[in-house]
Amino acid sequence: MTIQASLEHLQQQHQQSPYPAIRQRLELLRTLKKLLKDNEAEIIQAISKDFGYRSPYETELAEIFPALKTISYAEKHLANWMQSERRSVSLWFRPAKGSIMYQPLGVVGIIVPWNYPLYLALGPLVAALAAGNRVMLKMSEYTPQFSLLFARLCGKYLGNDWVKVVYGGPEMGADFSRLPFDHLLFTGSATIGKKVMQAASDNLTPVTLELGGQSPVVIDDKYSLTVATERLLFGKLLNAGQTCLAPDHLYLPEAKQELFIEQARKTAEAFYPEWEELGYTSIASTRQFERYQTLFNDARDKGATIIPLFSTGRRVERKVPPALVFDTSPEMLIRQQEIFGPLLPVIRYQDHNEVIKAINAQPRPLALYLFSHDKECIHRYMTETISGGVTLNDTILHVSQESLPFGGVGASGMGHYHGHEGFKTFSKAKSIFMQSRFAATRLMYPPAGRLAKFLLSLMKKS
Repeated sequence: MTIQASLEHLQQQHQQSPYPAIRQRLELLRTLKKLLKDNEAEIIQAISKDFGYRSPYETELAEIFPALKTISYAEKHLANWMQSERRSVSLWFRPAKGSIMYQPLGVVGIIVPWNYPLYLALGPLVAALAAGNRVMLKMSEYTPQFSLLFARLCGKYLGNDWVKVVYGGPEMGADFSRLPFDHLLFTGSATIGKKVMQAASDNLTPVTLELGGQSPVVIDDKYSLTVATERLLFGKLLNAGQTCLAPDHLYLPEAKQELFIEQARKTAEAFYPEWEELGYTSIASTRQFERYQTLFNDARDKGATIIPLFSTGRRVERKVPPALVFDTSPEMLIRQQEIFGPLLPVIRYQDHNEVIKAINAQPRPLALYLFSHDKECIHRYMTETISGGVTLNDTILHVSQESLPFGGVGASGMGHYHGHEGFKTFSKAKSIFMQSRFAATRLMYPPAGRLAKFLLSLMKKS
């Protein structure tokens, strides 16, 4: 079946049942949960094969756990989300009533990246199904083992009337983006995101774009360097840095460079004592490894100081040791592109004014991470910088909170999903005005007499 035929089939299914009952939506969510629990080991193995090696613990922590949590949250709150919201009406139109009904859009398209192929498929899929939509997912060609498995499992557990999974390279992605979906969500690079948005515009398809970007970390001079380093490297080295929310560069108090290097080495080796064999994830593909190597070589050749965090610099296949990068400059690729690897540029600073100025001189990031207990300092960063989201005194964890909307801003994306915001993104908020049988608007009917003109003068003053 072609992707056009798959879309038409899902559109027909939506037309036959345009507003699925809560019972049916909950059953779909429970089936997704069963899919995950029944096949967890096979899913973990498939993703590891696609990466060359990925720590099973990381897949459990960063994909299985949040996917299950997302489903449970939607199950718990779906009844409230589906209720119509009462809204007030103007005094002059009472006793009429106003409300908003959240209606399924129809068929939602989701383009899934390679770095978290399960969670970044399941997160938007759960929201779209909870909102009552049919869904088509385009999986990444860089995760062939998982893509095939996920397509098979969705067919087995959910059938073909709700979810259709396809996979393929750039041509498939381009064709997928041109389909007349009722909403299209893309997670990936800004370069591809622009092409997706342009293709979707031919059908006036609304889009949600999650694009990443360079997310900065700031450590306040008064904050515990030990605590900050552990929390920073947890977020940075998870999935070997191949996370859209991974810290991309660090603003460090100038006087703390040597202490930070020492603490970073100690922390990295404690996190991954047997990194060549266990625990530490590979760069996911030859293409991504070559991209990482280009960033590394460019920084080195242009004068950066690179300090490995493991005692050995030996590479095992596509496993690369994490490293701090000092003495970077704006013309280096590592300062211009999202790194997607275990390199951390460190920029020394003297006061927060220069850091805020530097952050605001760059495209708006997907996340900002500030380590500080100083209320005035926190207030300044919250009000004087703009980012998709913020984690204070840790990294990346705001993405795990289903009650918080997730999304970028400017160069890092547009639109939100997760939790209630995801339900709303994949719904049409239909405004409904219900006139009363005792409506007084008949007093305004033409021809306009003295009473109508007098009432209009009062209305204009209110």
